[in-house]
Amino acid sequence: MRVVCELYAQAGAALEQHIHVVSCDEKTGMQALERLHPTLPMQPGQVERREFEYVRHGTQTLIASMEVATGEMLAPSVGATRTEADFAAHIVGVVETARDDAWIFVCDQLNTHKSEALVRLVAEREGRGEELGVKGVSGILHTLATREAYLRAPAHRIRFVYTPKHTSWLNQVEIWFSILARRLLKRASFVSAEELRAKVLAFIEYFNRTLAKPFRWTYQGRPLRA
Repeated sequence: MRVVCELYAQAGAALEQHIHVVSCDEKTGMQALERLHPTLPMQPGQVERREFEYVRHGTQTLIASMEVATGEMLAPSVGATRTEADFAAHIVGVVETARDDAWIFVCDQLNTHKSEALVRLVAEREGRGEELGVKGVSGILHTLATREAYLRAPAHRIRFVYTPKHTSWLNQVEIWFSILARRLLKRASFVSAEELRAKVLAFIEYFNRTLAKPFRWTYQGRPLRA
């Protein structure tokens, strides 16, 4: 926890040195719900009333990376799945926004964040020609632990820092997800998954242009209890 909090505190100075500290995670199960009847607006003495009947049009997953120093969302990905290939492709999109810079991604312990695809991506970008081995058999790819150790390596220009288990609150992008839920998802009606995707991406573009700023992070990584 202390390592993550120190990264947050140093994010502004790091960005000046072309080192990006990024908070990264997925928001899964965003439902494209179409309300069958119009919402009745607020009136004096009357709260807004929403129709309880709806039609489901599927779900979408947002893979999001937030620049800690600025609060800006980088290269968001919205789609039907969140496979290891989806996550690796998202990381490529983020890195391509400043491909010559260094990147530190803060994310949780999900297995897709320690995948073979991610190891191969980092190895390719590092250009060291390392022998990676075979997943489940040998080498860097052998186990989740060996892949994690490689992805954590401080010498890499693209590296990952993992939050401890059961500390989702430590990942700053979770705060941004709550903003998305309150401002867009909670009261909206979507006629299709495609409309949901388009509106999420439009909200992110609007947020980056008008609202993005770093969160005021006060926790310093000390134990919460003795």
